[in-house]
Amino acid sequence: MDTNYLLIAALLLGCLASTVPVFMALFFTGTVGLVYLVGIDPQIVIEVLYRSMDKFALIVVLFFVLCGNIMTTGSIVAKLIKAANILVGFLPGGLAMAGVLACGFFGAISGSTVATVVAIGGFMIPALLENGYDEKFSVGIMTTAPILGVIIPPSIAMILYAMVSNDPLEALFLTGFVPGLLIIIGMCLYSYFVCKKQGLKTLKKPSRSEALAVLKESAWALFLPVLIFGGIYSGMFTANEAAVVACFYAFFVEIFIHKDMKLRQLKNVIVSSAVTSSTLLMIVAGASVFGEFLTFEQIPNQIASAVTDNIQSPVVFLLSVNLLLLIIGMFMDIISATLILTPIFLPLLSKFGINSMHFGLLMTLNLGIGYCTPPLGVSLYISGAAVNRDLLYVSRAVLPFLLIQIAILLLLTFWPDLVLMLPRLVYG
Repeated sequence: MDTNYLLIAALLLGCLASTVPVFMALFFTGTVGLVYLVGIDPQIVIEVLYRSMDKFALIVVLFFVLCGNIMTTGSIVAKLIKAANILVGFLPGGLAMAGVLACGFFGAISGSTVATVVAIGGFMIPALLENGYDEKFSVGIMTTAPILGVIIPPSIAMILYAMVSNDPLEALFLTGFVPGLLIIIGMCLYSYFVCKKQGLKTLKKPSRSEALAVLKESAWALFLPVLIFGGIYSGMFTANEAAVVACFYAFFVEIFIHKDMKLRQLKNVIVSSAVTSSTLLMIVAGASVFGEFLTFEQIPNQIASAVTDNIQSPVVFLLSVNLLLLIIGMFMDIISATLILTPIFLPLLSKFGINSMHFGLLMTLNLGIGYCTPPLGVSLYISGAAVNRDLLYVSRAVLPFLLIQIAILLLLTFWPDLVLMLPRLVYG
C-alpha cells in the first residue's frame, strides 16, 4: 500500500509540475486513487463532485468576487486610495503607507490577494515611481501588502477553511483583524524609517477643510466595510447575506452616486466574475475528489499518528507546520492548499491542544505569504509585469517585507491569545 501512496504522490506532483491545470491534477489523481486503488464505483466520483458544489457557504465567495469586480470597474478603489493618502500621505513614506492602508480597505471588501494586487498595486506602483520612490521598494511593498486581502475579513481562504473545519465563519473572520493591523503597522513603520533615511520629499500636510472634503467624497466607499462588518456582528445579517448586500451597495454607489460605471459595463463585470468563480469552484470540486481518496484511505489519521509519535511539543509542531506551509505556498495556490491540507491537519489539533481558529489564521497567513514567494507566487508575476522586471528582481524586492510578515507570523504562533482575543470578546 505504501507503494501505491508513492505512486499517487508522484502522479499528483507530476501533474502539478506540468501544464495540467490544478483542478484537473487534483481530480485526475483523486479519481485514479478511488477507482483503481480503493476500487469504488466511478459513479461515486460524480456524487462527490456534486456534494462539493452543493454547499451554501460557497455563495459568499461568489458574491465577494462580484463585489470586487464592481469596485475595480468603478471608482471605489480610487476613492479608497485617495482617502488613505489624505490620512498619511504627508508623512515620510506617506504615499507607500497610503498604499498599505488602501490594501487593507480593499481587502476588507474583496477577500482576495490577487484582486488587491491588480486593483491597488496596478495604481500605486506607477504613482510611487512618479513621486521619486525607489523602484525596488515600490515593487516590494505593493507586492506584499495585498496579503491583507486574505487576512482582513472577508477572506475567501478563511471561508473555505471554515467550510472544511466547521468553525463558525463570523468568529473565524474576527481572528484576522489583529494580525491584519499588525501587518499594516509593521509595513508602515518600515516605510517611514526607510523613506525618512533616504530623505524623500513629503507631501504638504492637508488642511482640515481639504481632509474633510476628501473624506466626504470617499464616504460612500469607506462605508462599505462598515456596512459589511457592522451588519454581520450586529446580527442584522449573516456573512452570506453580507456578500449579497455588499454587491448591491457597490452596484448602487457606482451607478447612481459616483456614476463612474455604466450599465453597459455590467455584462462584462458579471462575465468576468463568473469566470473567476467557475475557476474557484472547479478547484473546490477537484480538491474534494482528492480529499475523498485521502478519507477512504484514512491517510489523515495515519499522518496524525505518525506526527504524534515523533513530536510531543505543540510549539515544535506549529513551527514544523509553519515551515511546511511556507514551502507548500511556494508551489500551490492558497485555495487548493487549504482544501487539501485542512482535513490532514485537523485531527492533529486536538492532540496538541491547539485551537482550530488559531490554526486557521496561521494557515491562511502562511499560504498568503506564498503569493509572494518564487517560483509560483502569482503576485510576483503581476507586479513584475507592471514594471517590466523579471522574477528574480521582484523576488529580491519583496524580501524585507516578507521578513516583516514572517516575524508577525512567529509572534502569532507563540501568542494565540492575540489571535483569539476578538472572537472571545464578541462570542465569549
